[in-house]
Amino acid sequence: MSVGAVVLALVVGLVAGLIARAVVPGKQDLGILATIALGLVGSVVGNLVAGLVSRGEPELDLGGWWASILGAIVVLAVYVSVAGRGRRSVRR
Repeated sequence: MSVGAVVLALVVGLVAGLIARAVVPGKQDLGILATIALGLVGSVVGNLVAGLVSRGEPELDLGGWWASILGAIVVLAVYVSVAGRGRRSVRR
């Protein structure tokens, strides 16, 4: 992987993560590095699913913007729902 490909993957991850954080409701305690990681994971998930749907086989790719954004939204929604369960306050 070249330096340009790494930089492009980080930019795609950051943009997809920021868009996902703007779309998904709820509290998200994520810093910039966690947002990039969210976007990268979402990008991989989204592009794997997009490859399955369009070509019938999973393809590990970071290039598709729409798939990256949708994947990041799904990953963040799952994170918020799972993390939100542990944050409920105890009423006395």
